[in-house]
Amino acid sequence: MSRERLYLFDTTLRDGAQTNGVDFTLQDKQVIAKMLDDLGIDYVEGGYPGANPTDTEFFSQKPTLRHARFTAFGMTRRPGRSASNDPGLAALIAAEADAICFVAKSSAYQVRVALGTTNDENLASIRDSVKAAKAVGREVMVDCEHFFDGYREDPVFALACAMAAYESGARWVVLCDTNGGTMPNEIEATVREVTRHVPGSHLGIHAHNDTEQAVANSLAAVRAGARQIQGTLNGLGERCGNANLCSLIPTLKLKKEFADLFDIGVTEDRLAALTQASRTLDNMLNRGPNRHAPYVGESAFVTKTGIHASAILKDPATYEHVPPESVGNRRKVLVSDQAGRSNVLAELERANIAFDRNDPKLGRLIQEMKEREAAGYAYESANASFDLLARRTLGRVPEYFDVEQFDVNVEQRYNSHGQRITVAMAVVKVRVDGQPLISAAEGNGPVNALDVALRKDLGKYQKYIEGLKLIDYRVRILNGGTEAVTRVLLESEDEEGERWTTIGVSPNIIDASFQALMDSVFYKLVKSGASP
Repeated sequence: MSRERLYLFDTTLRDGAQTNGVDFTLQDKQVIAKMLDDLGIDYVEGGYPGANPTDTEFFSQKPTLRHARFTAFGMTRRPGRSASNDPGLAALIAAEADAICFVAKSSAYQVRVALGTTNDENLASIRDSVKAAKAVGREVMVDCEHFFDGYREDPVFALACAMAAYESGARWVVLCDTNGGTMPNEIEATVREVTRHVPGSHLGIHAHNDTEQAVANSLAAVRAGARQIQGTLNGLGERCGNANLCSLIPTLKLKKEFADLFDIGVTEDRLAALTQASRTLDNMLNRGPNRHAPYVGESAFVTKTGIHASAILKDPATYEHVPPESVGNRRKVLVSDQAGRSNVLAELERANIAFDRNDPKLGRLIQEMKEREAAGYAYESANASFDLLARRTLGRVPEYFDVEQFDVNVEQRYNSHGQRITVAMAVVKVRVDGQPLISAAEGNGPVNALDVALRKDLGKYQKYIEGLKLIDYRVRILNGGTEAVTRVLLESEDEEGERWTTIGVSPNIIDASFQALMDSVFYKLVKSGASP
């Protein structure tokens, strides 16, 4: 049975850019557009030419995309102006883009209050703008803003806006749940009614996530006949975000209800790159990935309790709804104070650590891990530190170098400009192959200074850690008072983009931080196969 084509429209670079704290540079936009194209997205909306210098420059030269249609976004002509005398419309038509997506009010309330014009003028604006863009050979779509609220208030006018766009030649009429408050059952019923007037093959859905239902609303619209879905990577967007394509794409691809009926531009091999695309975007924005995100989150295929781990070792389908590798993620069995033997064995296998199931050292490993967790360590959050603990207990970690001493001083002083500054200085003395090496470094804090000094000169091991960098530093106080125990988690990344987390626990925050730093360096040396 042939499957119907379903089109994916990404608005990360436009609607996603309205996320609080997100600010794309021109280079960011170029890189992300290519990444979306490689993924198999059908439309990449690049922004609003004329609205700001970055978007204007982005649309001055069309990026080379193999699959996606590069799309410009903007308003329909303003009330009281002609299509030929509207600077905004002129900027859209002049933009180097394959398609133009107009935004138009489709709520009588919004037309009256926000635009301050008449319903007839709003309809004329839609028609004139679509025809003007069609006349210069652009593929045209119209985002009917506030459609579902408008339909609830005045269905005749909301439908008239959608039909004005379609009858004027728009390829896509996109129904927008702009305020994000519509329920899935209402979305489905409304879209089904609209398909009586505008063919579903020309309808799209644009859902916001203000009730945590943007993905559900998008799928409800597809069930009712819509054949284009608009969304963003990682659900970026103003307020609570937009429909998350990182959840929608695998659902459309892997769930039988949709996979049997629809074909999308994302192939199986590109689907396996989805997790990487999600995390690449977070890295570019300097944001921590959502660990609990469906499909692509670090915790999406994590198992903690022993009974679940035992079942997963027998058959992963016991606790996994899809294979993690299908979306480029991986299975992970956590080791914690709740862990049974199955969890530990599964984690040893994942880390490719050789072991004998009858080795009494395994019992010692489990016991030591539980004692350490009782003291404040959390190995479920520190995969690399568990790896090292296991290897050391089983006798498989070389002593690459020994730290004989470190010293940290924090000084507040005036700089040459007369500004009062705080500077940290660290000195670290290590011994490599019997030879002492002493390094000193300044940092913006004691941990930064220690990190720089430790990694400044490790002799013959220096080449292995050149690409090592720390990307996150998290501190948690485990109990109260001035003698509180501190837990430090460090997230590191190497030159290949692989990440790992290490842990340190101590009443002294500097000591806890140095433990985590040492584990990070040792893990990198083990991972790189450095010889002792």
